[in-house]
Amino acid sequence: MKFTLHKTDAQSKARAGTMITDHGAIETPIFMPVGTVASVKGVHQKELREEINPDIILGNTYHLFLRPKTDILKKAGGLHEFMGWDRNILTDSGGYQVYSLSANRKIKEEGVKFKSHIDGSMHMFTPENVMEIQRTIGADIIMAFDECTPYPCEYNYAKRSMHMTHRWLDRCIKHLEKTPFEYDYEQTFFPIVQGSTYKDLRRQSAEYIANAGAQGNAIGGLSVGEPAEEMYGMTEVVCEILPEDKPRYLMGVGTPINILENIALGIDMFDCVMPTRNARNGMLFTAHGTINIKNKKWEDDFSPLDEMGTTFVDREYSKAYLRHLFAANEYLGKQIATIHNLGFYMWLVREARRHIIEGDFKTWKDMMVKQMDKRL
Repeated sequence: MKFTLHKTDAQSKARAGTMITDHGAIETPIFMPVGTVASVKGVHQKELREEINPDIILGNTYHLFLRPKTDILKKAGGLHEFMGWDRNILTDSGGYQVYSLSANRKIKEEGVKFKSHIDGSMHMFTPENVMEIQRTIGADIIMAFDECTPYPCEYNYAKRSMHMTHRWLDRCIKHLEKTPFEYDYEQTFFPIVQGSTYKDLRRQSAEYIANAGAQGNAIGGLSVGEPAEEMYGMTEVVCEILPEDKPRYLMGVGTPINILENIALGIDMFDCVMPTRNARNGMLFTAHGTINIKNKKWEDDFSPLDEMGTTFVDREYSKAYLRHLFAANEYLGKQIATIHNLGFYMWLVREARRHIIEGDFKTWKDMMVKQMDKRL
C-alpha cells in the first residue's frame, strides 16, 4: 500500500490523502460501510457500487470465520470473489466481537476461547490463527488481534489489557512474516492502539504501535459508551504520536458529528454500523439534522426524501411514502433508508475532503456540526 498526504488543514489537524492498494485508490478521509457477513445489510453490490460508491468496505473476521467458514472463502478465491466486490476490503480481527460476547468467552495470554453465537460450538482465536484466517479471507487491509476493553474500565485492567494487546501484536507480526499472501495481491497490516480513556496509557500504546513500523495504524477501544468528549480527548493524544505519513483509522465511529470532529483531529478512516442499523429503525441522517421517518408529521409530506441527497432513493421517493413503508413493516423501507444513510455518510466525508483541499474545512465543519445537531 502507498499513502500520499495531499493537504493538511491550516486551522485543524484534518488531512486529505490517497491510499493505493492492488484493488484501487482510497481517497481519505473515508467512511467504510460495514459488510459484516460479506454483505452490507439490505444493499445489493450494484447499488453499493453505483449509488453509494465507497472506495472500501469492511468485513468481519469473527463472523466470516463462523459462517460461511474459511474453507468456503478459500474455494471461492477469497472474499472479493465470493461476494462479487472488486474494490477494497478491510477486515477487523474479531477482537471487538469477542469483547461484545463477554458472557461466552475466556481471555488468556494464549488467546481467546469463545462460544459461537450460532450453534454454541467452542473455538479459539490466537494472534497466529487470526492472521491465517485474515490471509484466507483475503482483505486488502487486515487488523492485529487485540482486546477491546469495556467502558468504564478500571485503570489496572486497562493497563494489563494494553500490555497483552502489545504482546499479541508482536506475535501477529512474527507470524505474518512466515505466512505468505493467499491470493495474487498484497495485504496491508494495521496494529491497534488501546488504553481505554487513560491518557498515559493511550500515549504509551500509541508509542508502541508507532514503533511497530506498520503501513497504517488504528485506534480501538473507543465508541464503546464513553462520552464524546472523552473520545475526542483520546483521539487527540494518540494522533499527536502516530506518524503523520501513515493513515490513521478510528474503529467503530460514529455519528456524522463524531466523524467530522475526529477528521479535525487527524483521523483518515472510519467505520460504523450506525448508518445501516439506524436506517432499519427509521432514522435518517441529513445535512440539516436527523429525521425519525416513523413520526406522524411525515404522513402527508410528499417532498423528496432528501433534496440534497446523492442517491436515487433521495430523488425518487417521498417522506410520506417511506413513512408508509415503515408503518406497513415493508422490507423496502429499510432498504431505502439504508441506501440514503450510507449515501449521506459518503457525501459527508467527500465534502470534508473537498473543504480540506480548498482550505476552509474548519469553518465548514463548525457550521455542519451545528446544523446536523437537530431533530427535524
